[in-house]
Amino acid sequence: MKETIQLIKELVSIPSPSGNTNEVITYVENYLADCQIETRRNRKGGLLATIPGRDNSHHRMLTAHVDTLGAIVKEIKTSGRLTIDLIGGFTFNSIEGEYCKIESSSGKVFTGTILMHQTSVHVYKDAGKAERNQANMEIRLDEVVKNAEDVRALGIEVGDFVSFDPRVEITENGFIKSRHLDDKASVALLLQLMKQIKEEKLLLPYTTHFLISNNEEIGYGGNSNITPETVEYLAVDMGAMGDGQSTDEYTVSICVKDASGPYHYELRKNLTNLAKEHNIGYQLDIYPYYGSDASAAIRSGHDIVHGLIGPGIDSSHAFERTHKDSLENTAKLLYHYVKSDMVL
Repeated sequence: MKETIQLIKELVSIPSPSGNTNEVITYVENYLADCQIETRRNRKGGLLATIPGRDNSHHRMLTAHVDTLGAIVKEIKTSGRLTIDLIGGFTFNSIEGEYCKIESSSGKVFTGTILMHQTSVHVYKDAGKAERNQANMEIRLDEVVKNAEDVRALGIEVGDFVSFDPRVEITENGFIKSRHLDDKASVALLLQLMKQIKEEKLLLPYTTHFLISNNEEIGYGGNSNITPETVEYLAVDMGAMGDGQSTDEYTVSICVKDASGPYHYELRKNLTNLAKEHNIGYQLDIYPYYGSDASAAIRSGHDIVHGLIGPGIDSSHAFERTHKDSLENTAKLLYHYVKSDMVL
């Protein structure tokens, strides 16, 4: 698990907001090449790997996504500060005070901080009450800029991508704190699973595809490149925690239903039975405001059996945290799943 956690640390440290994921996809590509696993990129910029199985007439697909929440420069203000437009489903208050990076179209990277315009309590009476929204929040660049012309002279323009400092930290008692554990924790788990299959020379029962998607946070990461032979499609994402939720930071979360509707009942039962059989800690749960790559695949009309599992992530789309026990339980379930019989 130490190797998995180190891999997560490296992945979350690579900026990859939806729409600007080439660097992290290249990292994954090189990792799998070192494992002697062939990959190919799709036109959307995602990465596909295929491991042949005994049965090539029925396929499985597992997916996790490397794209993250982020932002894009919307306006260069006369003050020299930047207005941003959000990428992905999160709120402005979750990024207040965050350090960020702005990547210009030339590839040059600048740093800054996301702040309320009315931050100073010594100047603004409503500093604590003002709404955290696009009109009030801005990026303060770490550059000597006094107006919009100074900013443009640096090469920064509308449309430049903004990424957030992950602030990754690993505690001695097994917690991993970082932005973007959604979904780079599960990407690391799939990479480690592929490596394990290769090292153990496992012959899987079915040809199995692994899709590292790169547009999940905007709704269409895993809805293509699904072979006609694919029967089962398992999204490996994050389990959402909060009031009324069963998911915790120590078990694997098996999703029963999300905003797209129920997941396939027989596949869910198979995952649950595998967890019971192999003494894997798990929770069944419903995520009320959630959609996955499997949801996108179903909506696109693919005739597949779809499921969703993942490690439990606290404070999703904000200051995320999980524990190594949740990662371990998810890894075990994935390992036994790819060796199991299909439900159809």
